Amino acid sequence: MTASDQKRERFAAASNEDVLETLHSRVEGLSSAEATARLTQYGPNRITRAKQQSQLKIFLKNFISLMAILLWVSGLIAMLTGTPELGIAIWLVNIINGCFSFWQEFQAKKATDSLMAMLPTYTQVYRDGQLQQVDATQIVPGDVFELQAGNAIPVDARLLEATSVQVDQSALTGESVPESKFVKYDPGEGEFAESNLVYAGTSIGAGTAKAVAIATGMNTEFGQIASLTQQQTKSASPLQRELNRLTKQISLIAIGIGLAFFIAAIFFVHYPAAKAFIFALGMIVAFIPEGLLPTVTLSLAQGVQRMAKKHALVKDLNSVETLGETTVICSDKTGTLTQNQMTVNHIWTRDKTFTISGEGYVANGKVKKDGQVITYRDDSDLNKLITVAALNNDTTVEQDEAGTPKILGTPTEAALVIVAQKAGFDVAAAVAAAPRLKEFPFDSERKRMSTVHQHDAHTLSICAKGSLSDTLSQCTTIADDGKIRPLTDDDRRAIDAANRHYAVQGLRSLAVAYREIPAAADQAAQVDALTIETAEQDLTFLGLTIMADPPRPEIYDAIEKCHHANIKIIMVTGDSTLTAKSIAVKIGLTSDKARVVTGTELDAMSEADLQEALRGEIIFARVAPEQKYKIVSTLQKNGEIVASTGDGVNDAPALKKADIGVAMGVTGTDVAKDAADMILTDDNFASIVSAIEEGRTVYANIQKFLTYILTSNMPEAFPSILFLFSRGLIPLPMTVMQILTVDLGTDMLPALGLGAEKAEPGIMHQPPRKRTAHLMNKHVLWTAFAWYGLIASLISTGAYFFVNVQNGWPSVPLAASGTVYARATTLVLGAIVFSQIANALNCRTKTVSVMRFGIFSNHRIWFGILFEIALFAFLAYTPGVQALFNTTAITAADWLFLFIIPIPIFLIEELRKYLVRRMAKTIN
Repeated sequence: MTASDQKRERFAAASNEDVLETLHSRVEGLSSAEATARLTQYGPNRITRAKQQSQLKIFLKNFISLMAILLWVSGLIAMLTGTPELGIAIWLVNIINGCFSFWQEFQAKKATDSLMAMLPTYTQVYRDGQLQQVDATQIVPGDVFELQAGNAIPVDARLLEATSVQVDQSALTGESVPESKFVKYDPGEGEFAESNLVYAGTSIGAGTAKAVAIATGMNTEFGQIASLTQQQTKSASPLQRELNRLTKQISLIAIGIGLAFFIAAIFFVHYPAAKAFIFALGMIVAFIPEGLLPTVTLSLAQGVQRMAKKHALVKDLNSVETLGETTVICSDKTGTLTQNQMTVNHIWTRDKTFTISGEGYVANGKVKKDGQVITYRDDSDLNKLITVAALNNDTTVEQDEAGTPKILGTPTEAALVIVAQKAGFDVAAAVAAAPRLKEFPFDSERKRMSTVHQHDAHTLSICAKGSLSDTLSQCTTIADDGKIRPLTDDDRRAIDAANRHYAVQGLRSLAVAYREIPAAADQAAQVDALTIETAEQDLTFLGLTIMADPPRPEIYDAIEKCHHANIKIIMVTGDSTLTAKSIAVKIGLTSDKARVVTGTELDAMSEADLQEALRGEIIFARVAPEQKYKIVSTLQKNGEIVASTGDGVNDAPALKKADIGVAMGVTGTDVAKDAADMILTDDNFASIVSAIEEGRTVYANIQKFLTYILTSNMPEAFPSILFLFSRGLIPLPMTVMQILTVDLGTDMLPALGLGAEKAEPGIMHQPPRKRTAHLMNKHVLWTAFAWYGLIASLISTGAYFFVNVQNGWPSVPLAASGTVYARATTLVLGAIVFSQIANALNCRTKTVSVMRFGIFSNHRIWFGILFEIALFAFLAYTPGVQALFNTTAITAADWLFLFIIPIPIFLIEELRKYLVRRMAKTIN
């Protein structure tokens, strides 16, 4: 037993007087002076977040990635070798990209921080013997405070008084069913089950209580778990690792080619070493995609924006791409797969069954008997059952301004209120007509709740509800077709059979019973004398209310998408094995053959056994949130990329351990949100699937614009190859500044347009890519260099000779300077730009025809195309700029030549895609 467990048990088992003495407190609370002194001693009652990096460090980290370092070095070398304008341009790229990355992450953090809301703002605390409204952060150990339905609990506390208290502890335990709390000590089953202790981060579902604070802030159970979570470090995302790998690959390729060209320039062309170095630097610049980092960053940022519209807030840009790799989703059930709205869908009585339509908290549903819509007035048994359920109820359901139901109480009791409304029953009128005189709250021992009401001047009604076995054991009669008769063994067998019938379907049953007794002359004394034993006897069994938490309507399509995408979904819930499996099978998450493992069984399993079990169909039920960590880490050891959902503080370690931690934005605690990579603003599993689809799309788009960016490297390098192999007879057809113009100018906006491309059809019908798959794979290299790049190289080289032929070559030597040379290099630049126009369109799809995809559907690409044409014209016709970039005005014939270039390139690629599709169809 841990020190924390021992402390809890000590406070739970002690008497009220001993607890107050230990805390040096009193029933009437602390004085203001004592509270002030203790606030100094213990500090404010708040969960402190892990020490955050300074904004300066966060800002600077965007300038020290491998690619950024490579660009800093390239810029420095350019400056040292006499081309300061080249160096400045390269450095500006780094600065702009780093600032943009910082701004995007800063905005994401602001959006996340705005969701962080855990502790209540004010609490009713006894100070100086008076009940005062105190800021929750000012509560100290020993403070005595009051709680009522709807209140969040601000501290760990021991109950001093309690009336019908139900506490939602799902933030700590993951269990969706509220826990009953009372002053009498009962250790309960499982962690945080002590009957007279309540915990920070949980909330009161029903009842009222007075409690004394035993721990505040980081000393609460909530705070201790948060502290452990904050000590964990998050490893680099797959995209970060992949970009680092890509940078190393490109660096080695560029430096290797630069070194080869340096040697060749010295020995083939007989350049001096300094001039050969400048020449080699040009080749390095040609093969380093300077625009890759800003394009990747902007593409991820666009993905973040699209996800936000689909209710998924991503905190870290790199997490967008990681989603696309996800192979397993560990998902909660309540509120994520289901609506977290307990709903009565059947009412069973001895002689008939009623079906209730309308899922969730929909008050306009209908009650049907034998398919016919009825009201409670149409059947006396139904009338009585609904009346008893409405009276024996501490929950109210109100509508807010938007028409959304607001529950003050427990989901189970709310379901009974709603079913009464569906039957046309006036709950408020019934409560007013039969005032409550006494209550025997629900407790975990007898599993019943009873209330005593004034039926009329001469009669008292005792209304009861609870678990079937514990309620039926107190019944001696049964309501049958409007009559009351003795309860027989056949009746008991029929009731048990009905209960089993619904239990197999994963439905929960609640028994309803009542008793009427004559009112005595001294009614007050009679009621006061009633005990649980005397009240809850000789009850009349009315029937069963059958309820379930219905699946979200969109969950079916979302799960089907996951199955097509080979993404495994594992339900991890605190609910019962029967309920968990029934829901899993119903929504298509697993087959009926799935293995169900409980939390107790999970603790007993070895790592090897768990690894093997996780390879098959499996459901985890009755597990504590902290056990998710073991599940997630074991899946990762199996080589899976894991997304895990959670909302409670105990979920935080698993959220941080997972490759993608997904916190609930509506019901989630701030510790869970802080640990997660993504926050769902609608708590909906379908939003995770949409985010995964977006992640896959982002990765595909990164490959598309990587292909596009690398394509221009080939025609940029080809002129230098001609220069070398001709031993300098062919002057350099393209200058270093012109190369940089393509990399940082004309290529950028079309590349960003590719980053915003919609998903190709069937992207969720493909399995997750393997961890061994890389951004720069054989397909990318082949397409960029040997296909698109080769075509563009031939065309741009042809453009160079096209100008020289017009000016007398081969009779006249190739121009190495002057107007003809400037026009030739300008046309080479133009040929690359217009080849890239076709390549931008071609890269939009891998196999699908762009015409079918919608040639004008991506407006950003067309804006980029217009921009690069305008930029080329600006460089060609602007005095002053011409000298810097070695350009000049071109003729109308040159423009005609350039505008023709994209047409054959686009059509040739469309033909290739058509042949690929036809071959794939033939094979299949």
